[in-house]
Amino acid sequence: MTILLTGGAGFIGTHVLAALLRNGHEVRVLDSLRADVHRSGDWRPPAGVAFFRGDVRNPALVMEALEGVDAVVHLAAKVGLGVSLDDMPDYAGTNDTGTAILLAAMARRNVPRLVLASSMVVYGEGQADCAEHGAVTPAPRRPEDLAAGRFEPRCPHCARPLAHRLVDEATPFDPRNAYATSKMAQELYAANWARMTQGSVAALRYHNVYGPGMPQDTPYAGVASLFASALLKGEAPRVFEDGGQRRDFVHVRDVASATVAALERHEAGVAAFNVGSGTPRTVGEMADALATALAGPRPVITGGFRLGDVRHITADSRRLREDLGWRPQEDFAAGIAAFAAEARARAAPTRRAS
Repeated sequence: MTILLTGGAGFIGTHVLAALLRNGHEVRVLDSLRADVHRSGDWRPPAGVAFFRGDVRNPALVMEALEGVDAVVHLAAKVGLGVSLDDMPDYAGTNDTGTAILLAAMARRNVPRLVLASSMVVYGEGQADCAEHGAVTPAPRRPEDLAAGRFEPRCPHCARPLAHRLVDEATPFDPRNAYATSKMAQELYAANWARMTQGSVAALRYHNVYGPGMPQDTPYAGVASLFASALLKGEAPRVFEDGGQRRDFVHVRDVASATVAALERHEAGVAAFNVGSGTPRTVGEMADALATALAGPRPVITGGFRLGDVRHITADSRRLREDLGWRPQEDFAAGIAAFAAEARARAAPTRRAS
């Protein structure tokens, strides 16, 4: 197939690009090389890959890039929790308006297939079980509780402690920050497009992605990158709350293989797929693993918090495994060691220059 890959110069995008090329697809990349992600402002595509440098919100450029395309893999987005509410217009503009412009252009070009990079953040705190009230959606955490070190969400009815469980794709949307809201909107726009065009959509709800090529030294980077950046400066990684937040850390090569599987095997209708390793770990465990791999200082538990963060969100990825035949391949310990080695190698020229 001929594929348009938006965001193909980014962290996940470069791994998806490599996987698409290995599978024999012809690929075009559209990427704006955002300054908050691509500090050098430079990226060169592999041989044979056409590169359209520009914003997905440019309708003329998108129409040009879509000519003769069979399917789109849409990764281009502003990611991360954000620094402040001043980021909100950028999330709405880049993620939501950009997706709407892309979908309208796909309709005009009669491109029938879309793989959309969504996120586990659409679930908020997911679902949990209360001993008295059964399955519940955890109540938003109150600032006064967080400030007092009471980090665990409570039952919205009786305030009892909750037993958290894996979230499947039927879990209701409950976005709790601007990034999460923008990813939910992208999914809804894509579903609107599919109904109007009879197109197919695979919305991949990526969990916490880590691996080689993660952006460094940016407040919008993932937690693994933030920890690695601190350790490479000789500083202890600073862990919010008590470090007990549970996540599903999934290697970027597994994410890339899941994305290609969705492109090649999901051919009709609208479906969401969780993309996770299947093994929940805490943020503190990730910090410990990186500190060991980089021979750095042990993590510091700060007790700090961000109101947009959720406490526990981990995936049930059975649908992806059963419907598309995907399996994660990357071992966590080996993946962390390789990520640490790559981060150290990337940081070495900077240290020598200083």
